[in-house]
Amino acid sequence: MSEKNNSIEGQSNGLTVITTHINADFDAFASMLAAKKLYPDALVVFPGSQERNLRDFFVKSMVYMYDIVKIKDIDLEAVERLVLVDTRQASRIGRFSEIVERPDLEIHIYDHHPPMPDDLKGSLEIAEITGAAVTIMTRLLREKEIAITPDEATIMALGLYEDTGSFTFSSTTKDDFLAAAYLLSQGANLNTVSNMITREMSPEQVGLLNEMIQSTTRHTINGIDVVITRVASETYVADFALLVHKLRDMENLDVIFALANMENRVYMVARSRLSDVDVGEIAMAFDGGGHPSAAAATIKGQTLIQVEEKLFGILKQLINPRKSAKDLMSSPPIQIEPQISLKEANQILTRYNVNVLVVLESDRLAGTISRQVIEKGLHHKLDHIPVREYMTTELSTVNPEATLSEIQAKIIGNKQRLLPVTKTNRVVGVITRTDLLNILVSNSTRSPEYVPDTYIGQSPAREKNIRNVLKQHLPDQIFSLLATIGQVADSLKYTAYAVGGFVRDLLLNQRNFDIDVVIEGDGIMFAKSLAASLDARMRAHKKFRTAVVILENGQKIDIATARIEYYQSPGALPTVETGSIKLDLYRRDFSINTLAIKLNPDRFGTLIDFFGGQMDLKRKVIRALHNLSFVEDPTRVFRAVRFEQRFGFKIAKLTSGLIENAVRMDFVKQLSGRRLFTELRLILEEEKPIKALQRLNQYNLLQVIHPKMSLPPALNSLSAVDKVLSWHKLLFLDDSCRRWVVYILVLERSFNEKIAQEFCERLELNERYQKLFINEKNRADLCLKWLDPRKDLQNSTIYKKLRPFCTEALLYMMACTTRDETRRAISKYFTKLRTTTTYLRGKDLKGLGIEPGPIYHKILDKLLDARLDHELNTRKDELEFVKRNWRI
Repeated sequence: MSEKNNSIEGQSNGLTVITTHINADFDAFASMLAAKKLYPDALVVFPGSQERNLRDFFVKSMVYMYDIVKIKDIDLEAVERLVLVDTRQASRIGRFSEIVERPDLEIHIYDHHPPMPDDLKGSLEIAEITGAAVTIMTRLLREKEIAITPDEATIMALGLYEDTGSFTFSSTTKDDFLAAAYLLSQGANLNTVSNMITREMSPEQVGLLNEMIQSTTRHTINGIDVVITRVASETYVADFALLVHKLRDMENLDVIFALANMENRVYMVARSRLSDVDVGEIAMAFDGGGHPSAAAATIKGQTLIQVEEKLFGILKQLINPRKSAKDLMSSPPIQIEPQISLKEANQILTRYNVNVLVVLESDRLAGTISRQVIEKGLHHKLDHIPVREYMTTELSTVNPEATLSEIQAKIIGNKQRLLPVTKTNRVVGVITRTDLLNILVSNSTRSPEYVPDTYIGQSPAREKNIRNVLKQHLPDQIFSLLATIGQVADSLKYTAYAVGGFVRDLLLNQRNFDIDVVIEGDGIMFAKSLAASLDARMRAHKKFRTAVVILENGQKIDIATARIEYYQSPGALPTVETGSIKLDLYRRDFSINTLAIKLNPDRFGTLIDFFGGQMDLKRKVIRALHNLSFVEDPTRVFRAVRFEQRFGFKIAKLTSGLIENAVRMDFVKQLSGRRLFTELRLILEEEKPIKALQRLNQYNLLQVIHPKMSLPPALNSLSAVDKVLSWHKLLFLDDSCRRWVVYILVLERSFNEKIAQEFCERLELNERYQKLFINEKNRADLCLKWLDPRKDLQNSTIYKKLRPFCTEALLYMMACTTRDETRRAISKYFTKLRTTTTYLRGKDLKGLGIEPGPIYHKILDKLLDARLDHELNTRKDELEFVKRNWRI
């Protein structure tokens, strides 16, 4: 039993929903209604369809007059608590799986299925191995002394009898009998239960059972006899699972898999009496589930033949003599303490000829560190740094009784080189990736690279074709352009991939047509051929083996040769060598930017994921690829924050620790001013950069830019910048605005001239920007100081005060002032005064007989003042004004 809390935690103020697995049976429905007694204010919602016999029972029985809501009527974002019964797998709860990763969602779980690697985690979990989920719910109602009616007891008994095969299944426990006794004491009607459980077969069911008998085939897989039967029906035939039971009992079968194609779906029902065949685990490969002895799945979009072929492959993988972690592990593990240096750790690796070391602190697991990380650290002259700074701390572990499938899920799904085996929180052994590979090779007749998708945890398949996604989300000209790129690469016997932000944003359904292409081959030669094919221009950068192709419409395609980069020192620019697409992607900053789409015609649209990018997109996580990522290129700390805030993601715990390490060890300070300025500018050019600035402040990165830069004093003004910039944008004025300039002016608002000079020098700003951030900023502060105390200013005064400033300085003043009157004055200047001119020009004054000279400037200024203050309105007024004041 796994029970985090034996009572329901505090009531949620928001919406509570009770749900179960798709294709709900009587046990699932009975458990939902029992949960409704525990959560009286909750809504009961089916995640999808339920079994046909359950639908019929709804119609015939009055006991189902409960508040059941259709999922289409539920606002998923309003759900604050999700109560799951009879399941704990996201793949089996339909649309509710879309919200289970939400950090603010409270999840309560009541389940009787064996634990699986991809089980959801809840704030309340009650998981017991019983014959039916309703057994657990019955115990809870009894313990809490919650009364149930005879009708409710009957419904719960129906679920109990169905899921235990009337207490004949091997999964039945003593708790199921105790639950039945209690339900009978509460008035459960066994006649109703018997009528539902033992009803006679319909003619359609008899015909289908006969077809199942005729199509039965027997196979010996890894020494185990397995029976497979497959049938097809144009219409749905109810109680397929019941027919499989009857066939198993009639033929006395140990293991049976029944496949039925009905209404454009393939239904799989599996039963096993052998411990060597866990049908629940096998059903997971088809997004189904169940127990080791009984399981089911519903498969869409595949034919019977395809499902059967996949089933054979999975059976050959999973029907094996049972081995647990204690049989596979190496013991004792080679271990070190976190305070030893990277140099010492490297010597231990060499001494024992291993590639990963376990790090223990006070005999407890602290992390692991690999040869690759240690060697990179030594390359960067970090010999003396303790391993605790670069060890991997986010680790999965298993207990000594863990099954092969659990070991496989954690090593492959988490891309973990070494899996510690722990007992009572102490490391008793380790299992390496090589150990697992050797087992898979020896136990399977298939290639060791074949791993069913289900057994890599939540990690998606490494390859899948998304051609239809490209066609659906891209304009026709972009789609055609990608196809042309692939064709040109094919003609040169190269391989072309679309990579980076283009692929990431495509999967996030965000508009981005900036195409980056990586070529396995000569990127510059490819760019020349592509430019010729598209009648475009091409520029090459031979040092980095890159090129850019510029189309006639101005669109640019960045071309790079697949390459590997290494860094001579922290913060330095990379040295480049030719590599493969995998090595090219590994040099990138974060997993979400490592996705690639193959463009060659034979596999056009194939998405390739080496490093779990799809999984991290789904989990909304920013994750660095290796532990020295920020040592090699400290600018990545700024990019991590930028991507986190742009997409609403979260920086992973280990990655966050690595950022803190890079700041603490002053690697970020080693960046050149220009690189710092580029990253800061990119952040400030984002649509809403304030949260990113707050995140930079949390990591002490603003102080890296300049020790005097801090967020709290500027926060109110920064918030005002957002409003001011939005206001300016809505004016649709001809003058452009550099948004990032306004934010920097606010960030340095508290700087005196000396500190502002230091700030500009640190960022290596050119003379033009130095004048803006020092001189003009100082003049703007003085102007604001003059404006704020004054009221009822004349238009001409406002004009003279504000005319010398650029748009960004004006918006800076508008954001910083605390007085509405000052803000209105600047607004008036933007909208009305700024474009005011006089009717008369120099030639008009000459025509009046006034000799050219400094007098012209004086006259025109006076005219403009009078125009601004509404003293003059027409050309005639201006002529008379000049004649009157200069006596012409």
